[in-house]
Amino acid sequence: MKVAVLKETRAGERRVALVPQGVKALVKAGMEVSIEAGAGLSAGIEDDAFRESGATVAPSAADALRDAGMVLRVNPPSLADPDEVSGLAEGSILVSFLDPLGDPALIRKLAERRISSIS
Repeated sequence: MKVAVLKETRAGERRVALVPQGVKALVKAGMEVSIEAGAGLSAGIEDDAFRESGATVAPSAADALRDAGMVLRVNPPSLADPDEVSGLAEGSILVSFLDPLGDPALIRKLAERRISSIS
């Protein structure tokens, strides 16, 4: 399974959903990991650290998401940017913080696309 890790788009967010040690564990378990270029920079993690851990660094979110069965993010996708949900493959798995009671429209949109969500 391909796991994609995206650069956070929320203003002021400094975290990244996966660190190089986690990449190593996923690769060891037989998964392919694709990190959007610059995803770790605000957390002090260079792209080369992800490469050295076994990840592929993709030039864009769209490239990282291509063929991904699982997507890791800190913050939930935003409906204000339609690509943040439409870029997720139908039937994929999203792991991020979610607020189902506070943002039911996002949960409905994910359900329409058969995206399993883990928060």
